[in-house]
Amino acid sequence: MSWMEGVYALWLREVKVFMRERSRIVTSIFTPMLWIFVFGGGLGSTVEVKGLNYQVYIYPGILAMSVLFSSVFFGVYIVWDRKIDILKEVLVAPLSRRTIFIGKVLGGCTDSMIQACVMLLMSLGIGLYLSPAAFLLALSILFLLALSLVSMGLIIGSLMESPEGFNMIVSFLVFPLFFFSGALFPLENLPLWLSTVTYIDPVTYGVDALRTVIIGVSQFPLYIDILVLSGFAASMFTIGTEAFQHMR
Repeated sequence: MSWMEGVYALWLREVKVFMRERSRIVTSIFTPMLWIFVFGGGLGSTVEVKGLNYQVYIYPGILAMSVLFSSVFFGVYIVWDRKIDILKEVLVAPLSRRTIFIGKVLGGCTDSMIQACVMLLMSLGIGLYLSPAAFLLALSILFLLALSLVSMGLIIGSLMESPEGFNMIVSFLVFPLFFFSGALFPLENLPLWLSTVTYIDPVTYGVDALRTVIIGVSQFPLYIDILVLSGFAASMFTIGTEAFQHMR
């Protein structure tokens, strides 16, 4: 089996698992909808940010949130695969650990991109029209974000023995990444400690890039956002490959 056939087989398995879990698809879309239509709609009736309705302003941040949660929590499937011995069969297959990692990452990214496409189409529900170019650019940014975060989830999953332990560690990590990303508020005039943390958070640059493309509001130049996201993705991919080399 060539490495491409191995990557394809692993990718296809992850996509089939995702498509068969309809409740997972529905719940992964339902929570962002609550944020946009209930939280954003409620505050949007009285609050504007930079001349934009609050619901429209937080929409790019909720897109990033959707990808953040689905991508990092994808790592739990490594833990489940280990518990039901599927991982053992994969590891003894004539495939390199790098091939296995790439197949898993692409599978997780595909799951996240399916959700992202649905969420992008949801923009019409809040009166936000995206041109085909903006749609594709936003999707590219979300893919880069998903690539980083799926790798992060798989790194954590490769180290954990139980789903409970995985969920505890990931919850401790994911919520700060979301709340400090500026998804729900602008980054200007923040207290120094909060401003420092938001600048360290890599998801901040994903949110900012999406705001640039979707609503034309930004804190950083787009090329800075892309450079930081690319560096984050490269780092997570490299660490993830190394983590899989030592995984049992």
